[in-house]
Amino acid sequence: MIGGLVTKITHTLLFTRLKALLNRDSHIVKWVFRSPPKPHAFVGFPVQSGVIYHLGEDVNKPNPVLKSGKGKYLYTKDDRKIFDASGGAAVSCLGHGNTRIIHKISGVGRLGISYASSTFFSNDISEALCKELILSTNEAMRMCYLTGSGSEANESAIKMACSYHFLKNGNTSRHILISRSRSYHGTTIGTLSISGFASRKEPYLPLCMKDVYFVSPCYPYRQREKGELDDAFNARKAAELEALILKLGPEKVSAFIAEPVVGAALGCVPFVPGYLKAMKDVCHKYGVLFIVDEVMCGTGRTGVLHAWQAESDFTPDIQTMGKGLGAGYQPIGAMMISKDIFNVLSKSGQFVHGHTFEGMPVQAVAALEVLSIIKEKNLLLNVNKKGLYLEQRLRSILGDHPHVGDIRGKGLLWGIEFVKNKSTKEPFNSELNVSLKLQELALSAPFNMMIYQSSGCVDHKRGDVIMLAPSFTVTKKDIDHIVDVLSKVIKKTFDNIDTR
Repeated sequence: MIGGLVTKITHTLLFTRLKALLNRDSHIVKWVFRSPPKPHAFVGFPVQSGVIYHLGEDVNKPNPVLKSGKGKYLYTKDDRKIFDASGGAAVSCLGHGNTRIIHKISGVGRLGISYASSTFFSNDISEALCKELILSTNEAMRMCYLTGSGSEANESAIKMACSYHFLKNGNTSRHILISRSRSYHGTTIGTLSISGFASRKEPYLPLCMKDVYFVSPCYPYRQREKGELDDAFNARKAAELEALILKLGPEKVSAFIAEPVVGAALGCVPFVPGYLKAMKDVCHKYGVLFIVDEVMCGTGRTGVLHAWQAESDFTPDIQTMGKGLGAGYQPIGAMMISKDIFNVLSKSGQFVHGHTFEGMPVQAVAALEVLSIIKEKNLLLNVNKKGLYLEQRLRSILGDHPHVGDIRGKGLLWGIEFVKNKSTKEPFNSELNVSLKLQELALSAPFNMMIYQSSGCVDHKRGDVIMLAPSFTVTKKDIDHIVDVLSKVIKKTFDNIDTR
C-alpha cells in the first residue's frame, strides 16, 4: 500500500516537472498532452477552394470529394450517399470500412515493421499469403511473387517468361509477346505495350515495345458465325494464334497473355468454354508460355477464386492477380508460377527482378484477411447466386431496350454494350460519348450510383460499354436498386441523345 502511494506521488512529481520544463514551449506541451483522436475521426486537410492539387485523369475537372465510406456506400463532402455498384474498377469486393481488415492492418503497424526490404528479409505474413494463394490453386501453381499493383504483377509476368526461356535455353531469342487486340494489362510501358487499348496507348506509342503482336479477342457477340458452336469458334481462335506463331517463328515467341474475362477493354466478356485450353494447347505445341491475367476478374469476382478454374483440364503457366486481392484496403498484386517454371528457375536460384515495395507485410495481411472473409462467409456462393439474379434482372428490364446490344458477364462482373442499331449491331459515333455520359449521369444526384464505363470495344474508337461489379456481400435488394437506378439513367441519357 505504501509502495503504491510512493509510486503515485513520484509519477505526479515527474509529470509536474515535465510540464514546467516545457512551459516556455506551449505548442509542444499541447502536442505532448493532447487527447488522442476519436476512433474513425476524419482529419480534414483544407485547401484553397477551387484549386486542384491532386493530378488525376482530367486536370481541369474536380471529382466529388469523399469523406467516409461504409459497406456498399461512399459519402461525399457535399452530403451525398453514393451506392458503389462497380467497386471503382472492380476493386472493392468487400465494400468499405470493413473493421476486420482495418484491424489487421493496424495490428501490423503496431509490430513496428513499417517496411521490410525483401533484399534482406522475409516475413511470416507475406509467406502465409503466398502459401494460401498456392493452396487455393490446388497446388497447380508452385510459387508466388507479391507486388504493389496489377500492372507490376503483369510486368513481372512478362519478365518471368523471358527469364524462364533464358535459363532453360541459355539465350534470349524468345523475346516476342503475343496479346489480344482488345485487352488491357497495365499502365507501365511494358504492360501498356502488350495491351490492345489504343486510347490509353496513343500518347506513349513511341515508347512502347516493338516485338508485340496481337490476335483477335474472344468476343462471340461480334465474332461468332451464324450457327457456330463453341468447339468451332475456339478452333478458329486457336488456328489464328498458331498461324501467327508460325509466321513470327516459334523459336522467337516467349508468351501469350489473355484475360479469362476481359475487363475494361471489352466490358466483361467471358471466355467461351474450351477457349483457354485450346489456346494453351497451341502455345505448348511450340514451347510458348500462357500467361493468365486475372487482375480484374480474379479473387472470386467471377464465382470461383481464380477465373481459370472454371475451365476444365486447364492450368496457366503464369497467373497474375490484383485489384480485389486487397479489396481496396491495400495496394497489392501477385504473380504465381507453375511447377515447370519453378523447376527451371530453381536451377539458377534467382529471378533477376524486384520492386521496392514487394511483399510488404501490411499489404499481405490485408489480402490474407480478404481471402479469410471470402472463405469464412462462403461469399463465392453469394457471388454465384447474386450474379445469376443480377443477370436475370438486367435481361428482364434492359434486354428489350432498343440500344442495348449485349448483356454479358460472369459472377458479379457484368457489362452492357450499347448500340445504335440492335439488329445490325452498329455502334454509336464515338463523338457522342455514350458510355461516359451514362457514367457521369449515374454518379450525379439524384441517382448517386457508381458504375464503370469504357469505350472503343468495336474498333478502338466506337463501342460503348458500362460495367457493374458490386461487393460480394450484395443482396437481392441491392441488385434491385442497381438495376432500377441504371434503367432510369439509361432512359434519361437516351432521351437527350439524337440516336438517328
